[in-house]
Amino acid sequence: MTVQGASDLVGKSLGDSGLRERDISALTLQRGTSVIPNPNSSHVLEAGDRLLCFGKLEEMRSMIPSRRKRSKRIKRLPDEPIHEVAAPPAD
Repeated sequence: MTVQGASDLVGKSLGDSGLRERDISALTLQRGTSVIPNPNSSHVLEAGDRLLCFGKLEEMRSMIPSRRKRSKRIKRLPDEPIHEVAAPPAD
């Protein structure tokens, strides 16, 4: 699970993150190039942190923000054919 910049987890410690209440355990915390195995509850989460978690799949899925649906804009073609514009006469 990646901690996104706009996540409410940013700035919270693992203990205050609510993961334990959801029966989710953080096995590792990856920050940049360093990996912290078995991070304790005092580690404060930052944007971009990656957590390897173990727990109930439904609970972990519920923490992933839903994707915004793309609006499908289809441009309608005109009813009349498009005619080529003639070049202006040369002087």
